[in-house]
Amino acid sequence: MPKLAANLTLMFNEVEFLDRFAAAAKAGFRAVEFLFPYDFDKQVIKQKLDEHNLQLVLHNLPAGNWGNGERGIGCHGDRIAEFEAGVDRAIDYATALGCKQLNCLAGIRPSRRDPMEAREIFINNLHFAAARLKAAGIKLLIEAINTRDIPGFFLTNSAQAIDIIKAVGSDNLFFQYDIYHMQIMEGDLSATIEKHLQLIPHMQLADTPGRHEPGTGEINYDFLLPHLDKIGYSGWIGCEYKPATTTEAGLGWAAPYLK
Repeated sequence: MPKLAANLTLMFNEVEFLDRFAAAAKAGFRAVEFLFPYDFDKQVIKQKLDEHNLQLVLHNLPAGNWGNGERGIGCHGDRIAEFEAGVDRAIDYATALGCKQLNCLAGIRPSRRDPMEAREIFINNLHFAAARLKAAGIKLLIEAINTRDIPGFFLTNSAQAIDIIKAVGSDNLFFQYDIYHMQIMEGDLSATIEKHLQLIPHMQLADTPGRHEPGTGEINYDFLLPHLDKIGYSGWIGCEYKPATTTEAGLGWAAPYLK
């Protein structure tokens, strides 16, 4: 049965961030993920995880000025030193929090940057990060994101992600498969997941349109979630959706998986 992790960035947004750990545990989750921990003391987050017996399964590398619209700096040639410093900062947090997976956001390609040049910059940054994370016992993941929500995002589909993973040539680089983003960009969800299963240690879900909980849109999760069991997927699935009303009201779909 799929293992669900609460995404604390989008779920339980009726309460302050540090109170969402308790809310997730109360709802029956055993694991959580979120975008970034860096605005908080890592020991405070660790205390929340321990207090509520929660496992942190994923967070992101630093991604530039998020509040100002940046969505990662992995393909930015003038930010390499910042990227490398962010890798070390992420390792410091992940180690303290017991998190064994970190996601690297490629970012929005600078308008004057040639796509092939951006690809080479991203590959070089991933080569650096994958080695650093491997030494720390942490997996590095990359994520393709739809260009409707983030216009100009550099990494946009499964084929591109797999191509970049092969080009990096590291055994510590993997594909975080976001069902919501990939439904928008390419569809053919079940076959694509099965084809690349060995490179997918983590998934995220939401329905489309609206990016709300499963059952509110077009994705057939009644088929897809059992299919993941059938093909042997054993990783976590982060519930990275915006509740249509309240988080608690929208958790009915998840009840069988939170027993």
